[in-house]
Amino acid sequence: MKSEILVRNPLLGKRACRFCVLSLLFVAAGCGSNQNQRQSITISVSPQRTAIGTGQSTQFFALGDIYGVSWSVVAFTSAGPGTAAPAGTIDASGNYTAPSGSQSLVATVTATSKTDPAKSSSATVNVVAPGQVTATNNVQVAQYTISPAASANVSVQFGTDTTYGLTTWTQPAGQFGGAVNLYVAGMKASTLYHMRGLVQFADGTQFTDADRTFTTGALPIAMLPTLTAVTTAGMTPQSGVELLDLIQFGTMTNQFYVVATDLAGNVIWNYNPGISTVVVNPIKLLPNGHFLLNFSAGSADGVNSVIQEVDLAGDLIWQMTAAQLNQALAAASCAGCNIVVVGTHHDFAILPNGHLILIASTQQVAAGVTVTGDVLIDLDQNHNPVWLWNEFDHLDPARQPYSYPDWTHTNAVIYSPDDRNLIISIRHQNWLVKIDYNNGAGTGEILWRLGYQGDFTLMTPVGGADTDPADWFYAQHSPSFATTNTAGKFSLVLFDNGDDRGVSCRRWRNVWCCGTASVL
Repeated sequence: MKSEILVRNPLLGKRACRFCVLSLLFVAAGCGSNQNQRQSITISVSPQRTAIGTGQSTQFFALGDIYGVSWSVVAFTSAGPGTAAPAGTIDASGNYTAPSGSQSLVATVTATSKTDPAKSSSATVNVVAPGQVTATNNVQVAQYTISPAASANVSVQFGTDTTYGLTTWTQPAGQFGGAVNLYVAGMKASTLYHMRGLVQFADGTQFTDADRTFTTGALPIAMLPTLTAVTTAGMTPQSGVELLDLIQFGTMTNQFYVVATDLAGNVIWNYNPGISTVVVNPIKLLPNGHFLLNFSAGSADGVNSVIQEVDLAGDLIWQMTAAQLNQALAAASCAGCNIVVVGTHHDFAILPNGHLILIASTQQVAAGVTVTGDVLIDLDQNHNPVWLWNEFDHLDPARQPYSYPDWTHTNAVIYSPDDRNLIISIRHQNWLVKIDYNNGAGTGEILWRLGYQGDFTLMTPVGGADTDPADWFYAQHSPSFATTNTAGKFSLVLFDNGDDRGVSCRRWRNVWCCGTASVL
């Protein structure tokens, strides 16, 4: 028996060893399978980016691990990464709920593999606090404030119902967002309006704020101008608004001086400098959405003039009186700037580089007569004079076709982007004059004079009819470019007032007319 046991023991041992080897092989195979499974895990989260309001929820989904994921969330405010904020909550199913309140934030939602915690994927949530609507100094203008926490563009839709129909311009938030204040203007007085903010984030997501309401205030009936809008039958007016400079003289001191109207003639914006008997001439829209206007107290030649920049709410940004302009001229080092002006009037040009070209009247005594002419003044971005052009240095005071000693009465200046020069309308000389400005580096020489006795000849009309001096424009206003190019071969249009037309006889429809003619 002992020998049998001794003989069988090795066999049993060998069988046992074979079983152990097989077990080890199975264990080894099991370990390799788990490692491969971990290496094959790739977590993905959808949606990758979204935008919601504070207190709202959104659902996330994760793929890549059959055993599921663990969810987590962190957030920062508009101060940027590293500035932690209450992040809200996310449950085991991936349902994220943003924190309530007035703080916008950017939340990062992360799904982490349960099988391999080293594997994860994240998504971004732009959480936007509710916008706020407040009144301004202008009863027809509301301020809408909304504060995204990431780079975005913001606009506001508004209208008399929730179809809205009107949209403000778009303003950017910074790299990490921040408050964006938008004026909502263009509303009729004493009317309930609906409005909502639109936030277009740089990552492609968009947030639409909830509907909010604002009721505009009433306007004094006595100050409203009488306006009538007529549309030609069968025609459709082009879109937009009308900005009206209501020049007032004499006792007309009880109306708004500047208004904007819709195409039906309803006043939708107004500005009043708060000074009686003023002449506002002109008002223009600046690139930043503000208005620049020039006004003087009851005079068209700039006496007691003031230049103002105001925003849509009517708040004053900066201003320059005639006295302040003379102080700036006295301190300036530009050639010809050592003069005294009466004041600014009629027009200014807003240049692409932020400079302003002003028209200002100045006076000289000739043969015992005080003669009024004009200068052009170039103000830089800081409103300092850097260039000046004086009509007394370039035109002949002996040429006096109209209304002397108001010798020139310059009423418009336009900038030519193509050659960086200026064209001015000199009403009492019946001329348009082009000046070598070259963005302040020009000689100031007159390049040409367009008009009667200028540097051009009228073309013979079709049919060979004679030309006559009265065929020129006289006492003109408002020149503007009618082509996209502004130098070389280009087109200009203007309003021909014709006040002093009558320097000669003319033939009109085969009838010769002499004397002062009416505007044709």
